[in-house]
Amino acid sequence: MMKKLPKSKIEVELTATWKEWEKYITPAVAEISAEFKFPGFRPGKAPRNLVEQKVGKEMILSHAAEKAINKSYSDFVIKEKLAVIGSPKVEIDKISENEDLVFKATVAVMPEINVLDKYKDAIKKINVEFQKKTTAVSDDEVTLELEKIANSRVKLVTMRRPAAKNDSVEIDFSVSVDGKVIEGGESKNHALVIGKGIFIPGFEENLIGMNETEEKEFELPFPGDYHKKELAGKMAKFKVKLSLVQERQVPEINDEFAVNLGKFKDLSELKQNIKEGLEHENEHKIKEEKHGKYLDEIVKNIEGELPEALIADELNRMVQEFEGQIQSTGMTLDNYLENLKKNKAELLKDWEPQAEKRIKSAMALKEIAKKEEVKIETTEVEAEMNKTLQHYKNVKDFEKNVDMKRLYSYVKGTLENDKVFEMLEKL
Repeated sequence: MMKKLPKSKIEVELTATWKEWEKYITPAVAEISAEFKFPGFRPGKAPRNLVEQKVGKEMILSHAAEKAINKSYSDFVIKEKLAVIGSPKVEIDKISENEDLVFKATVAVMPEINVLDKYKDAIKKINVEFQKKTTAVSDDEVTLELEKIANSRVKLVTMRRPAAKNDSVEIDFSVSVDGKVIEGGESKNHALVIGKGIFIPGFEENLIGMNETEEKEFELPFPGDYHKKELAGKMAKFKVKLSLVQERQVPEINDEFAVNLGKFKDLSELKQNIKEGLEHENEHKIKEEKHGKYLDEIVKNIEGELPEALIADELNRMVQEFEGQIQSTGMTLDNYLENLKKNKAELLKDWEPQAEKRIKSAMALKEIAKKEEVKIETTEVEAEMNKTLQHYKNVKDFEKNVDMKRLYSYVKGTLENDKVFEMLEKL
């Protein structure tokens, strides 16, 4: 007997007859006897009567019942073709020798979602809206990108003069509030560019005019909206010693600059390359924005509840992704939570709506692919997999350690989603 419960759970009542579960008693005795020492017997070879004297009959029956329950439950799941999530919660009224074993198992299953076709009208409106968007790039945008490239190739020249705006300097400093150095308020050989506004207002201005080896003390207030609330608005005392002044010599943007980048014959060719790159980037951003709006509309038209286990799995995946993103900044999840003044449970609660949307989006795309009979050929998947493997060909033991089945499934799903989006773009 199977009963549907809220949040995509089911409850099943199953029976293992005495004849079915009696055969698990001997293996249960062997397993238990292997855990204890019985003089005169090798591990796992003690007879039932000795084992029962040591651990009790109930423990033997419990072990056997567990094995029988696992078998009965697994057989039922396979027979009914259930897509279960996680392990079941099992309830047993009683375990008695020579009697049938009756138990209930409650487990989450993949929800049966229904994507209503009325989303198509909204998709058509989105497509009309996005026809007006352009990927065109202005001359000013190209110039700004050129300046970024030039600034990334700046030459630093050590100077014997007072520090000026736009100079790169190295300093030792300490910051005190109420006579105590604040947390993280000391640094040696700290590099900064004067005028970038990295420090609180007024700090960098105080460095202008300082000479190499010069020391200086000054006071400044932390901004009222400073991210560390305990310091917001407070007066701080700064001690600074300047150890190095370097002039940042930015290369002139001309034909020579373009040629020195390696693959351009002149500045106009470099500009054209930048323009095409920015247009491609704009095209990607517009497509991402459009696809995001598609999913917003599709998710609105989904019927079906999500199981808590599925949401928990997605939240765990989101945390792992986020930890990977912030590692490059030198920050940990604990640091991040500390700055937010939140604990992990509160963060996960905040992320729940996003997790639900991600799950529903993935399920909706899969359901649409099924409805619209989107097919992905094995050759397509294998070709894309080869690109991935080729990209990592120099990574030691990559192919040996990669889960090929998982990669196949991931690539197939990605290609399937791409085809669904292509179909939606034609509506």
